[in-house]
Amino acid sequence: MLKTYPEHYFSEKYQLTPPHSEVIAALPKLRVGKALDIGCGRGRNTLLLNSKGFNVTAWDNNPDSLAQLRAVIAEEQLQGITVEEQDLNAIRFNGAYDFVFSTVVMMFLQPVAVPQLIADMQASTVKYGYNLIVAAMDTADYPNADLFPFAFKSGELSDYYRNWHIEKYNEHVGELHRVDEHGNRLKLRFATLLAQKASY
Repeated sequence: MLKTYPEHYFSEKYQLTPPHSEVIAALPKLRVGKALDIGCGRGRNTLLLNSKGFNVTAWDNNPDSLAQLRAVIAEEQLQGITVEEQDLNAIRFNGAYDFVFSTVVMMFLQPVAVPQLIADMQASTVKYGYNLIVAAMDTADYPNADLFPFAFKSGELSDYYRNWHIEKYNEHVGELHRVDEHGNRLKLRFATLLAQKASY
């Protein structure tokens, strides 16, 4: 029998950042199955999805973060999580996932890597499965100004998914943890997309 966990159990017990609000918001739409967490960090979203019954493959390029995630898996004796160290700038992949997602990760990648990564995300999603992407933008009102190696232009992310059913897309302003010289948190627009693979 699947053990149930409160939503913030892992973040509170292991001092993790809480699960991303967009992952939580997407949950009611998702069919429980296989998920791929691209840029999992210490596993905040992986652990949430696993607690809801998903088999999760979790990728990151930070061995320290992955070691912390593996420690939680061992401590809690969790099943159904595969943790792998991957270079997201270079990886090519395929699969059959019900949910493929990447939250606040793509802006740390090299620009040349992003189109192929998104193409592989799409190809690895089963029919009627979902992709979720949240990433920083570079816009006239909130320029990236070299904060990150990569940032989406307005409408760029949604254009990648023009043949999918877009459930949610916005370009809202969000705050970074980074601050300016006056101690104020920096702001950028973030592209947020939840899309379902069409039945073609």
